Amino acid sequence: MKKHQFFYLAFFLIFLDQFIKLLVHYNMPLYSEISLIGNFIKLHHIENPGMAFGINFDFKYTKLILTLFRLFASVVIGMYLKYIIVKSFDKTLILSTTMIFSGAVGNVIDSVFYGILLNNSPKNAPFELFNGQVIDMFFIDIWEGYLPSYIPFLGDTFISLWPVFNVADSLIFIGVFILIIFQKKFFNSNEY
Repeated sequence: MKKHQFFYLAFFLIFLDQFIKLLVHYNMPLYSEISLIGNFIKLHHIENPGMAFGINFDFKYTKLILTLFRLFASVVIGMYLKYIIVKSFDKTLILSTTMIFSGAVGNVIDSVFYGILLNNSPKNAPFELFNGQVIDMFFIDIWEGYLPSYIPFLGDTFISLWPVFNVADSLIFIGVFILIIFQKKFFNSNEY
């Protein structure tokens, strides 16, 4: 790929992520489900007010702090991506960083703007800007249910072994996976 094509790829991946999120938002009621492959792979429309895996802290400004962190991380990743493209680093490293950047920006768009544009900020949010919820929709149903009551501390707790995720989350996961697999190739050179 030529240098500028990675920027086009990033733009396309961000567009794809946003397109699918808005398609789900406007065409599937919240918490509705559509089977794609039996009961194993489904579309399940949820809005995530917190971090990965739906982790959320009961603090008025948690979402604002998380959004500002996501925004900062996206800027840093974007600067690094530009640097490695200009310096013609390994194409696989550039590809994985492009995927991570695109996923980060996709979720930042939700967090920054969806509270206003889609009116989906959490009820306890102090304001809508920077408090949007991330739209998730892909669900791989490995196992979900209540743990038996005899298990200490976790009994009668509902557990799902796979979170609901979106295109942006997938891009981040795949990009990080590529970095881990090829880390010796990427980071054992004198370029760093």
